[in-house]
Amino acid sequence: MGDRDYKTGGRPLFGQGNALTSLVVLNIVVFVLINFIRIIYLFSYSDSGEAEIAFSQQVMPHFMLPASFDQLLSRPWTIILYMFSHYSIWSLISSLLWLWAFGFILQDLTGNKKLVPIYLYGGFVGAIFFLLSVNFIPAIHHTITANPSFMGGGAAVMAVAIATTTLSPNYRLFPMINGGIPLWVLALIFVAVDFTTLSGSSGGYAIAHLAGGLMGFLFTHQLKAGKDLGMWMNQLLDWLDGLFNPEKKDKGTPGGRLFYKSPGKPFQKKANLTQQKLDAILDKINQEGYDALTGEEKNFLKQASKEDL
Repeated sequence: MGDRDYKTGGRPLFGQGNALTSLVVLNIVVFVLINFIRIIYLFSYSDSGEAEIAFSQQVMPHFMLPASFDQLLSRPWTIILYMFSHYSIWSLISSLLWLWAFGFILQDLTGNKKLVPIYLYGGFVGAIFFLLSVNFIPAIHHTITANPSFMGGGAAVMAVAIATTTLSPNYRLFPMINGGIPLWVLALIFVAVDFTTLSGSSGGYAIAHLAGGLMGFLFTHQLKAGKDLGMWMNQLLDWLDGLFNPEKKDKGTPGGRLFYKSPGKPFQKKANLTQQKLDAILDKINQEGYDALTGEEKNFLKQASKEDL
């Protein structure tokens, strides 16, 4: 994929079904839930110290990935929930800023169907490598606390960052600055900042983040080879979405669009045909990525940009 300028395309940023927005909202919701429960604990105890201890022992284990396989078997949901859980507001902001930076570019390049699988794959692989390193590498096992655990979107976001950079390392950011900054420079800064924050922690966390990044690289490598590792995941999500939204299929039928979505009568020539075509192209970018456009569509998009439609 060639070099491209970093610019927003309008509707894909907050369009319906935007995977990036969904991931950001989910992270925020879990953060709010954790801290809401913490506030309840603080009001329930006369001593704030006792409240914090009770909260950390009774609530937080349900949001954190334990290092013990036995504990994981008793709380299997944590292998998913941990990658959306943040206790500190600064940890949440940091994760979401990097996720937005790389996730927006990934959706611009590949459409709306790759971000969630890469995020989840990165989180899963990071969890597995965290468990293996903590339990089977003596040097790491001896540095951990009595009850180690793992939480946060670090491994998942690392997967998104590396996948995006592998897909198009020379993607240009801020083109007005000396021709733009290559994406690989941003990725290098992210990796450096990420591992600087982990320098005082157990090596198990660093290994988990590295494993997440490796998963992002492998996902993109397979994607370039024509194999979409996230296809089954998207099919499952679409199936679940159909269960909870039975009217969605009806709305997506040609008849529904003709009689309920069209602002005019069938076969009537519309004055805003150019705007309709632009909207259709933006929808296609949102779902399939910029590179799915035909040459004619790309030329139309450039012309529309010049005319400021």
